[in-house]
Amino acid sequence: MDRFLARLERRFGGLAIENMTTFIVGGMAVVYVLAMVRPEFVGMLDLYPPAIAHGEVWRLVTYLFVPPRWASPIWFALDMYLLWMIGSNLESEWGAFKLNVYYAIGMLGTTVAAVITRSGAGNIYLNASLALAFATLFPSYEILLFFIIPVQMRWLGWLLGAFLAYKLVEGDWPDRAAIIAAFANYLLFFAGDIRRFVGASGQQARQAHRRESMAPAAVAIADARSCAICGKTAADGADIRVCSCDKCKEATGGTPRNLCLEHARSH
Repeated sequence: MDRFLARLERRFGGLAIENMTTFIVGGMAVVYVLAMVRPEFVGMLDLYPPAIAHGEVWRLVTYLFVPPRWASPIWFALDMYLLWMIGSNLESEWGAFKLNVYYAIGMLGTTVAAVITRSGAGNIYLNASLALAFATLFPSYEILLFFIIPVQMRWLGWLLGAFLAYKLVEGDWPDRAAIIAAFANYLLFFAGDIRRFVGASGQQARQAHRRESMAPAAVAIADARSCAICGKTAADGADIRVCSCDKCKEATGGTPRNLCLEHARSH
């Protein structure tokens, strides 16, 4: 994938949008303010295939700038800061062209899923794919959750993955299609990392199984024998002996008896 992207960048790198995340965050901020004045305005920007079929083609792009409808101003500002921080760091790591391609693949997948299911789609899963990519590339990066608790991105990545898995199982088909489509970019870009992770996990499991199979079998050290005369056992501190003298054979009908050392000497 990296070599293919390198060839594309040599030919089309000049078309890359620098600071793409800044434009997205800025557009969402503008829409958020306009929605306070005219709440119905946001509905004209959503990705809704029936409306697109009737000529509202701007929806193919404008849904990228639709802010979360539930967010208060404080949470919206925090959400936008995190999105900007994630996108800026990804661009520093990958370069503008690679980030553009990553986002464009997720955008295309989201659009296709909306058209197939003929249901509305938003940018929540598309932006979540940026967060998952960031968590994969920078697992030790710490953010302050609720401005107080330092949390490494690896744990937020696992939490996000668990949420998506839950939505895949419990959500409806439009949700499932939107998740799979929006994360097609992640699967393409990190396929090698996923294979290495699965391979390493399998190898660790095989090594653990091999170590268990090579470990010496546990030897039973408990001695359940007891003295035929006093009844003491090895657990009581008795030194149990097997006596096959004529007296013991006579007492047992020819079978040796278990005796403690004291009675083995004096019986």
